Amino acid sequence: MPATANPRFALLLNKVPEVTAIFWVIKILSTTVGETGADYLAVHVGLGASTTAAIMVGFLVVALALQLRARSYVPWIYWLTVVLVSVVGTQITDLLTDKLEISLYLSTAAFACTLAAIFAIWYGVEQTLSIHTIVTTRRALFYWAAILFTFALGTAAGDLATEALGLGFQLGVLVFAALIALIAFAYYLGANPVLTFWLAYILTRPLGASLGDLLSQSRNYGGVGLGTIYTSLAFLTVIVALVAWVTFEGERASKADPAR
Repeated sequence: MPATANPRFALLLNKVPEVTAIFWVIKILSTTVGETGADYLAVHVGLGASTTAAIMVGFLVVALALQLRARSYVPWIYWLTVVLVSVVGTQITDLLTDKLEISLYLSTAAFACTLAAIFAIWYGVEQTLSIHTIVTTRRALFYWAAILFTFALGTAAGDLATEALGLGFQLGVLVFAALIALIAFAYYLGANPVLTFWLAYILTRPLGASLGDLLSQSRNYGGVGLGTIYTSLAFLTVIVALVAWVTFEGERASKADPAR
C-alpha cells in the first residue's frame, strides 16, 4: 500500500510540523532572526552581503539535505532549516536591492510571480498544496522552494512597506500583525485553509522583519536600540527553548502511544 493511501501512516511520515500556536510563534521568531542575523553578519562582522549569502547558502544546503533525508518530522532539523532559509531569503532581497539596485516594487512583483509559478507547478504535479502530506522528496522540494520565496517576497514587501512607503518599524509591526489577525479570522469563518496558511506564512516574514528592526535599530531611526547581536541571541534562545519543548512533548507522546 502506498504511504499516502493510509492517512495515519502519511501523518507519521509528514516531514513538517502541525500548524499550532507554537508553530506560528517559532516562525515569527525565525523571521526576526533572519533579519537581524543577516544584518549582524553582513554589517557588524563585516562579511558583506555577498559573503554572508554564500556562507548561509552552504549551511542551508547541508540543513536541507538533512531535512530531505529525515523519514519524519525532526524539530531541530526542520527549524534550523527555516532559520537558514530566513537568512538566505533576506540576503537574496538585500543583494538585489543594495548591490544590483533593483527597485523594491520590481523585486516584490518578481518574487510574487515566482511564488505563484511554484504553487501552480506544485499543484499541477501533485494536485494539492497541503502541508499535511509532505511525504515524498518531490513534495518536500516544492515545499521548501515555496518557503524560500515566501521569505524573499516577505522581505521585499516588508522593506517596500516600511521604507519605500514610509510606514516605519512600529506602524509596520501593527499593520502586518493586523493583516495576519484578519487572515486568521477569515480562516475561522471557513476560508480556504491552504490559501489562508500561505498568506499568513508570507506575512509573518515582514512582521518578523519589522519587529527585528524595531528592536535592533537605534532610537535615532525609530528603534528600541538593542542592537542586532542581542536581539538575535534573545530570539535564538527562545527558539531553542521552544524547539526543545516541542521535541520533549513529541517524545513523551510517542512513549505514551507506541503505535505512533
